[in-house]
Amino acid sequence: MVTPVEIGLFVLVLALLFGAYRVIKAVKPFIVNAVVGVIILFVASFLGVPIEITAVAVLVCAVGGVPGAILVIALAYLDIAFVGTMAPLLV
Repeated sequence: MVTPVEIGLFVLVLALLFGAYRVIKAVKPFIVNAVVGVIILFVASFLGVPIEITAVAVLVCAVGGVPGAILVIALAYLDIAFVGTMAPLLV
């Protein structure tokens, strides 16, 4: 025989599962955007854009996603922020 406590626990677990599904469904686009932004940052650094990859630059890309990565790349390219150190050329 099923007791009211078991029914209550079953309903509670179903409610928690439904809530977790809704949260994951809402957050998934932000996670994908953040991962793509960080990948763009590393690819740009690999291709020769003088970006110094610091915790702040990665955080901007993780929070901002693709627009954050474009912002970091633009600021590094314009020598405003996130500029990597260049070795001096010997003449």
